[in-house]
Amino acid sequence: MNLLRPNANDATRTFNRSKNVVPGSGICSRCIDGCKGNCEIFKATFRSREVIYPGAFGEITAGGDKNYPLDYSHFNIQGYALGAKGLPSEKEGNPDNTKFPDVNTETEYGWDSKVKMQIPVFTGALGSTEIARKNWEHFAVGAAISGITLVCGENVCGIDPGLELDSKGKIKKSPDMDRRIEIYRKFHEGYGEILVQMNVEDTRLGVAEYVRKKHNLQTIELKWGQGAKCIGGEIKVKSLERALELKRRGYIVTPDPSLEAVQKAFKDGAIKEFERHSRLGFVSEEAFLSEVKRLRELGFKRVTLKTGAYSMRELAMAIKYCALAHIDLLTIDGAPGGTGMSPWRMMEEWGIPTFYLEALTYEFCQKLARNGLRVPDIAIAGGFSSEDHIFKVLAMGSPYVKAVCMGRALMIPGMVGNNIARWIKENNLPVTVAEYGKTKKEIFVCYEELVEKYGKDMKDISLGAVGVYSFVQKLKVGLQQLMAGSRNFRLSAISRDDLMSLTEEAAKVSNIPYVMDAYRKEAEAIL
Repeated sequence: MNLLRPNANDATRTFNRSKNVVPGSGICSRCIDGCKGNCEIFKATFRSREVIYPGAFGEITAGGDKNYPLDYSHFNIQGYALGAKGLPSEKEGNPDNTKFPDVNTETEYGWDSKVKMQIPVFTGALGSTEIARKNWEHFAVGAAISGITLVCGENVCGIDPGLELDSKGKIKKSPDMDRRIEIYRKFHEGYGEILVQMNVEDTRLGVAEYVRKKHNLQTIELKWGQGAKCIGGEIKVKSLERALELKRRGYIVTPDPSLEAVQKAFKDGAIKEFERHSRLGFVSEEAFLSEVKRLRELGFKRVTLKTGAYSMRELAMAIKYCALAHIDLLTIDGAPGGTGMSPWRMMEEWGIPTFYLEALTYEFCQKLARNGLRVPDIAIAGGFSSEDHIFKVLAMGSPYVKAVCMGRALMIPGMVGNNIARWIKENNLPVTVAEYGKTKKEIFVCYEELVEKYGKDMKDISLGAVGVYSFVQKLKVGLQQLMAGSRNFRLSAISRDDLMSLTEEAAKVSNIPYVMDAYRKEAEAIL
């Protein structure tokens, strides 16, 4: 395995002085007294706990870059020279009715009440982080016009500066949550949905009651964890007053802003920011089933669950409990994950990597199905960015996996599109963009098709949203091509037979045949 240096990474803005580094420790083989830096030990000497996180916090996205022994590149997709699966039942395949643009990429999820999406992709949880807040318009409108589900993540109400609580400590008003839901709904057209995620603090504040009563939201998501970290979600705040306010609301804030020494350090300029953390959850079958029942009694049509890269035990709990509770969608998030708000070493070193986690998911789903339980619809998350990832994830987890959750890959287009808008205005387009033109109509391939569809409403669609839409269209067309080449003309036709393992280790873990064994019997029969 290609080991990374544990003492230096661009994410934490650290580096080794020496070209020779001890592999295990990441320390320069020759550490000099008087060195001016900038390895992680050097930087942590004076910035301490700040170095735990990627930086600049809230202004970047960062994902773990550990090179695991196996990932989805260890699969290839099978191609065939005959056949056509998934055509309308009355049709037989021929060169005229198997054109790749006709491939149906729609998917749906839900136990009884179904949600359709135009492609099997939806956003990661876009919650209380500054990246999500300031780019929400791009992400939300982009998801809505693309026909995919948007996940509003945890703690949005809890950190809302305009939050108002009633005498019982429950939400009476949350302007930021209102804004987020209304922006998505303005362009929602029946495909996908907006769902709100809840952690321990959200439950205590009454987020479910608020979004159900005020916005008639149909879906709520419980959260056990994610693939980037095994502790609660965090953000950073840069004012002492804000830190004290969040502490009063019941959050864990570090360093403790109520301590006199901390306040003095902040005034001195040594402490420049505070971290707001959420509490750890504790899961039991009885409590989980009870909470799902409570949420349904509030009027939610659908209840979903997001869980992380925990041990096999927790994975089994998630799948089994979701089957018992008739959960509408279970999203399983593998390591390394992350959008830049997680402890860096935790992103690198914690949790079961996605490839292994999906292999276990399929195995456990098979066991439950053999025991007569209906398995809930499943989505897989954890480091995906392209159409081949989508195909491989759906095939590996067939027939249980219905969609792929993408975090950073669906955030980046929103930020890029927004930056292009600014560069156009400033007449400062980089050459990577300017080679295609100087105006938005020249630069964005999909711009005119959106103008044709939305007309005068196009003024309310930012270039960030156009960026998200453009990226989703790339995923859709690329997926259509891969599906046509493997003779699958609807998603439900994709199966594990459409993959081959490129290494014997990948075959052992996934139970997908090794390339030298896949279809060998059929080949020998022909010979």
